[in-house]
Amino acid sequence: MSVVECTGLKKSYKHVYAIENLSFAIEGKKITGLIGRNGAGKTTLLKLIAGYLRPTAGEITVFSRNPFNNINVSANLIFVDDHMIFPASFTLKDILKSVGSFYNNWDNEFALKLLDYFSLNPKQFHSKLSKGMQSTFNVIIGLASRCSLTIFDEPTTGMDAAVRKDFYRALLKDYVEYPRTVIFSSHLLNEIENILEDILLIKNGTKCLHLPVTEFKDYALGLRGNTQEVTRLLGGIEVLHREGFAPDSVFAIVKNDFSELKLQELKKAGILLSAVPTEDLCVYLTAKTKGGIDDVFSRN
Repeated sequence: MSVVECTGLKKSYKHVYAIENLSFAIEGKKITGLIGRNGAGKTTLLKLIAGYLRPTAGEITVFSRNPFNNINVSANLIFVDDHMIFPASFTLKDILKSVGSFYNNWDNEFALKLLDYFSLNPKQFHSKLSKGMQSTFNVIIGLASRCSLTIFDEPTTGMDAAVRKDFYRALLKDYVEYPRTVIFSSHLLNEIENILEDILLIKNGTKCLHLPVTEFKDYALGLRGNTQEVTRLLGGIEVLHREGFAPDSVFAIVKNDFSELKLQELKKAGILLSAVPTEDLCVYLTAKTKGGIDDVFSRN
């Protein structure tokens, strides 16, 4: 069953569309990575899902309801980002108590254990914490709430590598024990891809790809070899990315639709084949040009 469904979704700010004709469905009890470049519309989309914004056009449902200003949706959803604001007079312990009264699945003991593990003093004030410690406290709330839909929007801002690693492990372990739907937006795809089940890649407010991570990893293939040979053997196949390393050498990324016979032909021609890292593929698929930054230096 789909927890989030969007059909022809649009959101504009004045005359600029942040989300344009976006359609997809996110299944329940999965961790989905929302990936895209800065300005792709990720935060706008997440705020639409959370019910903070009203769509300009199209339809969006969360738990089969319109999420905008919907208390039934809000009670089963939490949105965690680096802009969370809490009363200045509340200590961290006060905040946990207040937040816990809103969410039915709240686990205060778990929250306090995480507070202790990450060396956060319950008597501290949120506004007095460093940026990284604020982010750590925010994700503790996201984990301990155990909401049916948990949204993390760039939640690790300011965290050091060790804390990020512990957070990812805590998220995965708690998710296994208490399955729920998680949407995780992050620029650090290389760090989180092992906890993701699906990837939703967006570009300029539209869907680029929405696939299970296992399929995403096999989506493309890298070919390196003589420029003429690579060009001849690829024929009319669309090239997703192309880099020239020498006058007669090229590295090309193409969709992996090759038969085993074709792969053998490429190898016999001296073409080196390689897997494409997930993070690199996202960069290639969302690039403005096929050659990336190299096209700036092209004399053509």
